[in-house]
Amino acid sequence: MAAAAAAAASSSAAAATPQGVTERRGIPAASFVEDVESYLRQAGLDVNSGLAFLQERLQQYKIVEMKLLAQQRDLQAKIPDIEKCLDIVATLQAKKALGEALTADFELSEGIYSRAKIEDTNSVCLWLGANVMLEYSCDEANALLKKNLENAKASLEVLVADLQFLRDQQTITQVTIARVFNWDVHQRRSKQAIKET
Repeated sequence: MAAAAAAAASSSAAAATPQGVTERRGIPAASFVEDVESYLRQAGLDVNSGLAFLQERLQQYKIVEMKLLAQQRDLQAKIPDIEKCLDIVATLQAKKALGEALTADFELSEGIYSRAKIEDTNSVCLWLGANVMLEYSCDEANALLKKNLENAKASLEVLVADLQFLRDQQTITQVTIARVFNWDVHQRRSKQAIKET
């Protein structure tokens, strides 16, 4: 029965959003509650159940926020790596066009480096993840890295928008919790005043 009441509260909350948005990429929208009494009546909840439902929703928002922030950190670390790879491929192509050899230091193991002279190379090897490395021509590698960079930047933009939406929903939910709690305190004081007179 409590689950049905929570579902009813969720559906009435989602339908009442000012922008008409009920969710964004699976994140349910919160609604600003102007009339607490009618909100609780429509949801079929008492004050304690309503507060518990709103607190649970707030915790769900925080969990999703943690996941999105982790994804954002991963993308923010990935973008400079892709840009660095693009620069290296461009340097290899420029040295090849000039007919010069590229001298590079690379790490063999932790703290142990070696120097290599790269002459007239037509291909590079790229780590694709999950311990997979493939050899590409310089042009193919350049195209793949540019595509990956565009995708990573687009994903980062979507994540930033999702995080902003999520923060708005958290704020609305916190305000609703405060309004329900204050309404309950006001109702109790009114009943107490009536009893005393």
